[in-house]
Amino acid sequence: MSLESQNGLDGSTDALGDAFYPVYQFLFDENSDFVGDVEERLEQARMGENVELYISRALAIGVLLGGTLWILGTLIGFGLVQFGVLTEEVVSLGIPVPDEETAATLSAIAVPVAVGIMGVVFGSIGFGIGFGTLVAIPYSRASARKREINMLLADSVSFMYALSVGGLNQLEILEAMARAEDTYGEVAREFQSIVQETEYFGTDYRNAIRQQAIVTPSDDLSQFLTDMLSIVNSGGDMQRFLADKKEKHLRTSKQEQEMTLETLELFGEMYMTLSLFPLLLIIILVIMSMLGEAQDMLLFGTIYLLTPLIGFGFLVLVSTVKQDEPGDGYLQLSDDPDPVTQSGRDGALKLGLINGFVGEFALFSHVKNRELLHNVRGILAAPHIFFRDNPMYTLALTVPLALVSLVVPVALGVAPTSWDALVARPVWGTFVWVYLPMYIVVLPLAVFYEWNVRRRNSITGKLSENLRKLSSANDTGQTLLESVRTVSSTSSGKLADEFDVIYAKVNYGTSLREALIEFNNKYHIPRLARTIKLISKAQEASSQITDVLSTAAQASENQDDIERERRSRTMMQVAIILMTYFTLLAVMAILKTQFLDVMAGLTEQASSGGGGGGSQFSGGIDPNQLSLLFFHGVTIQAMISGLISGYIRTADVRSGLKFTLVLMTVALATWTVVG
Repeated sequence: MSLESQNGLDGSTDALGDAFYPVYQFLFDENSDFVGDVEERLEQARMGENVELYISRALAIGVLLGGTLWILGTLIGFGLVQFGVLTEEVVSLGIPVPDEETAATLSAIAVPVAVGIMGVVFGSIGFGIGFGTLVAIPYSRASARKREINMLLADSVSFMYALSVGGLNQLEILEAMARAEDTYGEVAREFQSIVQETEYFGTDYRNAIRQQAIVTPSDDLSQFLTDMLSIVNSGGDMQRFLADKKEKHLRTSKQEQEMTLETLELFGEMYMTLSLFPLLLIIILVIMSMLGEAQDMLLFGTIYLLTPLIGFGFLVLVSTVKQDEPGDGYLQLSDDPDPVTQSGRDGALKLGLINGFVGEFALFSHVKNRELLHNVRGILAAPHIFFRDNPMYTLALTVPLALVSLVVPVALGVAPTSWDALVARPVWGTFVWVYLPMYIVVLPLAVFYEWNVRRRNSITGKLSENLRKLSSANDTGQTLLESVRTVSSTSSGKLADEFDVIYAKVNYGTSLREALIEFNNKYHIPRLARTIKLISKAQEASSQITDVLSTAAQASENQDDIERERRSRTMMQVAIILMTYFTLLAVMAILKTQFLDVMAGLTEQASSGGGGGGSQFSGGIDPNQLSLLFFHGVTIQAMISGLISGYIRTADVRSGLKFTLVLMTVALATWTVVG
């Protein structure tokens, strides 16, 4: 969106807020709890909105949407009357009347009143959606900020402890924490508010800390700031205080993870029950069809609508509890906001640095073109490495190839192009239209994604152990760089090789901090980024940072414990989901072979014998169509169950692609035999 269009949009919304401000004054008291709560959430969400105008704007959007839906609801009511759906008999609900005069009166007004009520109901729903959605935005953003703050607080306190060990005073710790937004996200933004309040408004930093403790959305951070303030006011030992808080919040993060896993276990049991509901409904509908009460629309709706809705609804439900790791894992080389000086994410072709200079001189454009050509040649020389580091880019090749795989069978006339043709050849038709494109698109993405995950896990797998070795080596009097060389020579694995690279870079003139950040940005793992940030900031003050390295190792070990517990507990949830799917697949296959095929055979025998009973009992259903619907049902369930399994494990839907491929292949093999 352009700047002009954005300004126009802001102006129109401000005009709506101004126009409905009298309505706001009429409906709400400035000191009411609702207004105060919305104002607090706006501040916690860092939205910078005036609460009066914000609520006025919400009222305006609610009235506009409500009015639109009121008109729509009224028109729908008139349409139902015209088509004979909404009649006097339907509206009267069989209510007895005392005399004919009253009956005539009620008959005359029944339909208009029903149409009016329908318009009011639609209008009320529209107003609730418009007003409620806008009011809910600050609540949602404040809740998201609270969640991220609580997740990062333990590592943030460890970072502040490392700074205190390095000899920084209270103000310097606050300022360093405020500049660490690339690693500590919303926690750093809370400290930015403290620093900005102190620098730009002349507020004493004690009062700024007190004020931020009041407005922060996180109760844990509020308590931490309150306790910090008491240490600052009393002149206590800040380093000891941060060490105690570090231990406390590491324990708290484990407890919160335990609660999350218990909730996921409950969700797994819920899904086992809900995912079997479509199966039971299908069985009932098939039996009704056998008895001559065919409900084809309900059957189609169950297969193609209800089954995916239950799966995706459960996926959304899990996402409200499952905590993905915040941050993108990239670190900046300096605190300078100028993007030219940064070494963050440059994109797949790594052109971020030169882009900052293009336009000043023609030489820079030439350098950019040459660098682009060099990078493209590197990708073509090793495309597997490029796709390993950027798995989503496989879609640029596989999606067009999948489209070709659909066009070619149609052009050759071997793919069914009508519903009747698909019913006649359910397995082949579904393979051509669903399975083949899925294999072409999903298989490369799953392979390169899993390769990328394993590569990054090779770094974090021995991180805690190597941090302990670094701490021990540093404790003997070696500098941090010498400790890196010692650990690289006495360890094995990918991380040891990266330590060798870091040592070589420093020997060739790169600063140790820059070498560490380049190593981090190569893998861009949020957990690794927090560790590197901790070490690189501490080593600026001293090369003897044994306590800092021990703290980093402790934080990493705590993360390892949480990860092991999570994988152990979520394995049970994945097992429940997979067993539920295999149960559904088995029941569908048995229903196809032992019920539909048998009934179809009996019907055929009765018809050939001249009897009509079998045909009447079968209700004229098509076993081939039911077989196709069953096959599509288990295929849809395979896709959804695989994605949910992966998301529960790693909070990333892409990790479920391997489960999806396996389950779909099992479904295809099963239906090749029974279908």
